[in-house]
Amino acid sequence: MTNKTGKLYLIPTTLGDNEPLEVLPITVKQTIDTIDTFIVENDKTARRFIKKISPDKSQPSLNMFHLNKFTEATEIPSFLNPCLHGIDVGLLSEAGCPGVADPGADIVKLAHQKNIKVVPLVGPSSILMAMMSSGMNGQSFTFNGYLPIDKGERKNEIKRLERLSFEQNQSQIFIETPYRNNKMLEDLSAVLENNTDICVACDITLSTEFIKTQTANQWKKNKVDLHKRPTIFIIHKS
Repeated sequence: MTNKTGKLYLIPTTLGDNEPLEVLPITVKQTIDTIDTFIVENDKTARRFIKKISPDKSQPSLNMFHLNKFTEATEIPSFLNPCLHGIDVGLLSEAGCPGVADPGADIVKLAHQKNIKVVPLVGPSSILMAMMSSGMNGQSFTFNGYLPIDKGERKNEIKRLERLSFEQNQSQIFIETPYRNNKMLEDLSAVLENNTDICVACDITLSTEFIKTQTANQWKKNKVDLHKRPTIFIIHKS
């Protein structure tokens, strides 16, 4: 075993089916060019991304560890064993940045515990890009993940987040399963007070990108089809 420990590179991916180097810096390609061991959610999509950004890389030489809902917790520590033997490892997200709304956070935490250097690379985060373009409070904001599915619980949570945004002057960010996006916007428009702002940011970085902030009352009058389009929602009551 070598004295030198490999690094864990946090490698961002695109947010949709666009050319990687349209939205990713050249450092991402340079890193992928030199790494053969990756921790990924889905083997097929990861290989497709690697092939697209580094077409000359040998696919058979790739060593893939799979981190998803089927992964046993007891398996995860072994994913970083290559680092302990001096081999650099890349952590790939399915979309955007690893470790942010992403199961890769468990790997990053483990890397710190094992004194493995963590190297985050620059790339698109839909959460941050939506916040940037919302016109809401970028000094104080919270990402809340998914809201409850139950109608009553969802209504209560929407009202709670609206109250929190007003009391703390804090923008509240959340997401929804893409096929339920239209219903989410309908619920927000119906439940929130008329003057509460709602930002809808979908298909970020893609040619179909749509980002709009307006009041709940305005959203009742201006419809947009968000069905199956990756979307970030942000609310803020001033």
